[in-house]
Amino acid sequence: MSTTMTALTFDRERDGWERSTGLVKEQVPLPTLSSPDEVLIRVKYAGFCGSDRGIWWRKAFGDMILGSLAEEQKTRRIVGHELLGEVVEVGHEAAVRFGYRPGDVVSTESHIICGVCYQCQAGDVHVCAKDKIIGISLDGCFAEYLKLPAKSLWKTDLSKIRPEVAAVQEPFGNAVHACQATDLRGKSVAIVGCGTIGLFAILIARGMGARQVIGVEVDPHHAELARTLGCDVVLTPAASSPDRPFASDPDLRAKVRDLTGGVGVDVAMEMAGFNSSLNNAIRLTRRGGHVVLFGVKNGDGVIEDLHRVVMDGLQLHGVVGRQIFGTWEITKRLLEDRSNGIQDAVYSTILNGGNGTIVDIGTWEKAGFEEVIKHHPKAIIRFAG
Repeated sequence: MSTTMTALTFDRERDGWERSTGLVKEQVPLPTLSSPDEVLIRVKYAGFCGSDRGIWWRKAFGDMILGSLAEEQKTRRIVGHELLGEVVEVGHEAAVRFGYRPGDVVSTESHIICGVCYQCQAGDVHVCAKDKIIGISLDGCFAEYLKLPAKSLWKTDLSKIRPEVAAVQEPFGNAVHACQATDLRGKSVAIVGCGTIGLFAILIARGMGARQVIGVEVDPHHAELARTLGCDVVLTPAASSPDRPFASDPDLRAKVRDLTGGVGVDVAMEMAGFNSSLNNAIRLTRRGGHVVLFGVKNGDGVIEDLHRVVMDGLQLHGVVGRQIFGTWEITKRLLEDRSNGIQDAVYSTILNGGNGTIVDIGTWEKAGFEEVIKHHPKAIIRFAG
């Protein structure tokens, strides 16, 4: 085996966070196992996430990347955290305790938990106080190989799930976790923001028994995808005024009230991260309903009419990552059950049947890939698939 490999990287000295965009394809040293609980994985496919878009455009995770590199006394970070790969080398403990062998096909939980903080001891491992995130605070999977602790891996059966879909189990699990925040059976649900995770959430909400799914999306292409995936209707919110960028859209609220018998939705899922989207989600929800907050925005925000949030008895749920590994179990069942059509819809609609969404690392170049991520909600990089 060669001592180097191809990877997509950010280098704080070469690139600079404030003066660059994108990633650089280069040769880097091949990782080697340094602990008996580790596994070396040959990457087959790697999904490009919304978080990776934030890194690409230098809009998110700069503090975590730069801080972790400084802590490790390194300059370069290999990005990427969604993967499907094959185990090629196994540490002794990883073999004995977790049963991994060369040839096993795996995905991975992207949050590497400490196991000893208060949250971990209390069973809330998905909000570990000292977690590391693959591709952000640890080297990630936009590379031919990576090493990971065996405790974070998830075995995958390629006889039941196609590899391109198996590579996006991690972000699909984000949407599963969001849809688990409250019981969706028989409920009316608004998906406010139909980006990749919002599109997944449409499929999952239907799969979990929602009786009505309303999409809210400004991008015409994403709105059309939302309709294809099962939204009863997709509404376009008005743009916020410059003097009140946090403001909700009263016409949107009126349309949703009309669609729900004057009541409002039982559950609104905020998936976009904009302040106006947050307030739209709150205003679309009926009294006593649930607002699921998944969209991420740095800095402060404004909640309109906080008095009504309290007096209407709204329940706000902040959702991050996935329950480890409960969410993965549900994800597995939703994707492997071909009768529900979810796996096929992910591949044919969100991944566009692989047309234009799957890029080989051998031909990868920055400008071309930037066009891919501009035009598709989800992209996949093929390393050895």
